[in-house]
Amino acid sequence: MTEARKGSATGLPNPFPVELTPPNITPYAAGTHGIPYVWTFDSGQPGPHVALTAIVHGNEPCGALTLDWLMRQGVRPVRGKLSLAFVNVAAHEAFDPAVPDASRWIDEDFNRLWSPAVLDDPDRPLTEELRRAREIRPWLDTVDLLLDIHSMQTPSAPLTIAGLRPKGRELARNVGYPDLVINDHGHAEGMRMRDYGGFSDPASPRNAMLVECGQHWEAAAEGAAMETAIRFLRATGATAPDLGADWMASRPAPAPMQFFQVSRAVTIQTDDFRFAQDWSGLDVLPEGALIGHDGTTEIRAPHPVTVLIMPSRRLWRGKTAVRLAEPVDG
Repeated sequence: MTEARKGSATGLPNPFPVELTPPNITPYAAGTHGIPYVWTFDSGQPGPHVALTAIVHGNEPCGALTLDWLMRQGVRPVRGKLSLAFVNVAAHEAFDPAVPDASRWIDEDFNRLWSPAVLDDPDRPLTEELRRAREIRPWLDTVDLLLDIHSMQTPSAPLTIAGLRPKGRELARNVGYPDLVINDHGHAEGMRMRDYGGFSDPASPRNAMLVECGQHWEAAAEGAAMETAIRFLRATGATAPDLGADWMASRPAPAPMQFFQVSRAVTIQTDDFRFAQDWSGLDVLPEGALIGHDGTTEIRAPHPVTVLIMPSRRLWRGKTAVRLAEPVDG
């Protein structure tokens, strides 16, 4: 990967209108337990530690807007603990609506650092993202149920990334929104935060879901993030069941849930990857249909019904180009 691609500027033009304005989060800098921008509230009653995280990527403002709303509403847990965490603050502060994709990260992708081999490596260069990951790691180790709020490169229906284990699907089902739920195996490039530690351990009661709320800067992404957060807090019992009732009153009822299993994440092997078409995501292809080329290697649909999950615009060696999924029973 070139330094320009590894660093803050992705080099990608922006074809989409910027409809969201990231909130000012500096009022939340102090945090509550010595970790900047991480706020934890204790109900004093037994219950799980429930957490919501936002701006793992600095160009995804919908989560920050949602956490800002929850903070301004004074939301507090009725049992257990509740944390609201603004994560990659440096990247968030670098957001520029004229080049909105440039602030996805400062030095490297924050959401590929979460294996112990990376976090514990004393010889790994200390990037801004690695510094912050190590700073919040002790707090994350105490979280039982995590909602990590994200958005996508291209317009798409919101979806949940339910991770490696069936328990992720069960959590998504209990939340009930978004209606599209994807089980996958992560990225060859590195481990995501939602797969860290007990979140991906089948023997652990800890659990996580990652929500993708639509295109990064479209207004609808904020609504998807808000609804997911409210439903997550209700479903986990962290807050009263009528949290956000006035706001939710205008939202349509969720569609029936659909579940998909990713069989392969296509990791780019060459410097000449190209898609056969301008895929938009959630495209449905028959078995054998041409998806793209990685150098001279054809990438074809492997299933009788193959669904393309989040085809990327960052078509660089080592990155995930697209995930190939098939429908499964819920």
